[in-house]
Amino acid sequence: MLAAAEERGDRLTVQRAGCASGADDAAWEEVTNAGLLHVVGNRVGFRHPVVSRAVYEGSGAAVRRRAHRALAATMPDEAEERAWHLAAMVHDREENVATLLERTAARSRLRGDTVTAARALWRAAELSAAPIDASQRLAEAARASWDAGWAATAERLLDDAERLAPGPHVARRSQGLRGIIEFARGMPEMAHHYLTTDMNRVLDPGTALELGTLAMRAAWSVGRGDLRDRALELLLELDIEGRAGIVGTPAWWSDDASAGAASADTSEVGDAVARARTTILPLLPPTPLGLAWGIDKPMGEALRRRVPHLRRRCERARLAMALAQTAMLDNVAGRWAKAESSAREGLWLAQDMGADHIASHCRTSLGWLAAARGDECAVAEVTARTLETSLPQGVRALSAAAYWNRGMASLFHERPEEALDTLVRLTEPGHGAEHPTFALLAALDTAEAAVRVGRHDLADERARALEAWARRTGAPWARSAAHVTRALLGGPRVESAFRAALDVPDARSHSLLYARAQLFYGEWLRRGRRRIDARVRIGGAIEVFDRLGAEPLHRRAQREQDLTGPPGRRGSSDTRAVNRLTAQEKRVAQLAAKQLTNREIAVQLRISHRTVGHHLGNVFAKLGINTRIELSQTRAASELR
Repeated sequence: MLAAAEERGDRLTVQRAGCASGADDAAWEEVTNAGLLHVVGNRVGFRHPVVSRAVYEGSGAAVRRRAHRALAATMPDEAEERAWHLAAMVHDREENVATLLERTAARSRLRGDTVTAARALWRAAELSAAPIDASQRLAEAARASWDAGWAATAERLLDDAERLAPGPHVARRSQGLRGIIEFARGMPEMAHHYLTTDMNRVLDPGTALELGTLAMRAAWSVGRGDLRDRALELLLELDIEGRAGIVGTPAWWSDDASAGAASADTSEVGDAVARARTTILPLLPPTPLGLAWGIDKPMGEALRRRVPHLRRRCERARLAMALAQTAMLDNVAGRWAKAESSAREGLWLAQDMGADHIASHCRTSLGWLAAARGDECAVAEVTARTLETSLPQGVRALSAAAYWNRGMASLFHERPEEALDTLVRLTEPGHGAEHPTFALLAALDTAEAAVRVGRHDLADERARALEAWARRTGAPWARSAAHVTRALLGGPRVESAFRAALDVPDARSHSLLYARAQLFYGEWLRRGRRRIDARVRIGGAIEVFDRLGAEPLHRRAQREQDLTGPPGRRGSSDTRAVNRLTAQEKRVAQLAAKQLTNREIAVQLRISHRTVGHHLGNVFAKLGINTRIELSQTRAASELR
């Protein structure tokens, strides 16, 4: 029985407890010689765990208590194992044992063993004499359970703590867990309320800082600048080391691209990247906003340093969130294999613990990858899963990311009207996917789709937003995207705009954006009959698309490269391309070549404007062109008349 109760299998402990209980050396030899116990060095155990459990469970409660008492008597007063043996031998409230278990939990947390800490605090609560003590220990057990990845258990323990003895001590001992859980799987606005309220209840300034920055993230996720400013006010009131760092970071949490914001904040921004390298991780903005500000490199470095630490400490909730953020940064940097690995691991962790919003964050990274790779089935699946929770709970950031994924997929498969219909939701007032950060990140995609369907007014609006944001932040991606958008709109300075986009320092760090700029430039050169220059630009884009695995863009670039061949070959290929058009596609192409809009074509042919867009997309794909202007200029135009 002593061996069954001593879970570590320490032979000396079992023998000492046996001697104190009257089991001498002869008894020891008898059980070992009979094969009931198996001894190897200083370890003792049973041949099979089932035998151990049978011995333990088959003995009476009184026998078990005597065994645990004898084992506890052999150990030092502060030994963690002694606390567990004492807890096993008592069957009523025992505050002294509860206190020992609480100390055991504190030591376990220091070494990162949140599982043991949660178990110890849970048992300590059961043994607590007063309801208030039990409530406090349950609250702390809830936080340890959350850190261990047991979200459902954590929420249940937190509810028990509040039910047993409600009060501010629950927030203090759980370190503001109610708001953290709500942020991970509930309503962001409610999470903001809990988090800002509990900032004044927790004792540790570092914990208050964590809650405050999480409240700002909750406000950003629903696009509520007023809630963000409230959380920032509370952060600035904190008396913590490094408070000066808070003062310099508010601009990063703003995604206002208006002219007024640009002129007001430019002097405060300074060298954002340099400041980001010296800023603690909680003060850095959400990943999409960090990308928009151009501080993605230092954010990535900070997260990559953080992930191994979280793995060692088995802090599954924080690890899942860090992996979700790392995946998005790796997507943009062109490290797609790493991004997919991080997103899938983070998704598994988040699903396992029931953190719905963290899981959706991982899905949006996977959806972005699927859109770029041309896997529309995967895009449809992950965005549908995301929108199931994000739309009802008002998490606009996640809804916007899902809509961006869908818009990208449609655009890259050359369905510009469908893409535009999706992407304009990011700026549509009152829509569940309206979000300024994602409207900025998707501005180039929106502008390209708008140009291709003849909505130059909308493309110009997106260009102005990008230019304002580039002036405010100096972010390389924004500067490059603004130039590209201007070039797509046409005019006398198209080539200089393309060159400016490609010459932006550090523009190559955003691999897909840079390759698309090369492709757009090459297409423009090809239309201008500058075939040699076009081949150079398009060839550079093809190389990047091939390396990344951006299949739909690779196909488009390869088609453009084929069109830069010698004139003799191109004439025949144009004729063959026209012959591949269906009768309805030819009729649509004839009217589009006359610069009629989709709706005007729809009226003439008595079909819907969406059907016109579908046919026109097929025409562009088969002829190797991208716009109505090209349709009227290509040699195939004569075949259509």
